[in-house]
Amino acid sequence: MPRPSLSRDEILDTAANLVKQHGPGALTMRKLAAELGTAVTSIYWHVGNRESLLDALVERTVADLGELRPTGGTPAQRIVSVARALRRRLRDHPHLVAMVHERGLTEQMFLPAQEVLVREVHAAGLHGARAAEVVRAVQFHVVGHVLVERNRERAPVQRPGEEELWGARTADGDPALARALAAPIDTEKVFTTSIRALVTGLLEAPPRGAGTGATVN
Repeated sequence: MPRPSLSRDEILDTAANLVKQHGPGALTMRKLAAELGTAVTSIYWHVGNRESLLDALVERTVADLGELRPTGGTPAQRIVSVARALRRRLRDHPHLVAMVHERGLTEQMFLPAQEVLVREVHAAGLHGARAAEVVRAVQFHVVGHVLVERNRERAPVQRPGEEELWGARTADGDPALARALAAPIDTEKVFTTSIRALVTGLLEAPPRGAGTGATVN
């Protein structure tokens, strides 16, 4: 029996879930109608044809990445919080993000996050080219990390694996290091450690042309 009512948001939610689980190729109007328990004509009435539906999903994804809210007591902490939130959004919606990229809207998608980063970098006292370097470095670090994670997840089983490759010889006689590198990777921890180090280094780096007497701890 057809559903008595149906909203555009419900259609988009269900379509986004199908794309998330199975990829854009699995999103057909018939499959979507079956998931919603309604007629295909009802979906056309609310969102138009399949291309219009995909465009609406792309617009929603772009808007979703614009809702990042920094947290923390210092500019560095707030920049790190934005980077972590951006990574989570990209990780949660890989197929939707790919659709955004295919439609040439990648720069527009990242603009809201960049604007948040700009405000925090300004709050840290950086402006101009130095501020731009921080914004770009954080964005590239997030995207690069997500790509590495996705590639590892989709790669075939490795033989030999890391647990077999790391030993006393390859770890330069450091058994604790060998055990750590042979263990499963905590990608969240790796990302948090690396983005904190990156942001701290960028914000504390002396301006170009300044003296080189500073030490690195």
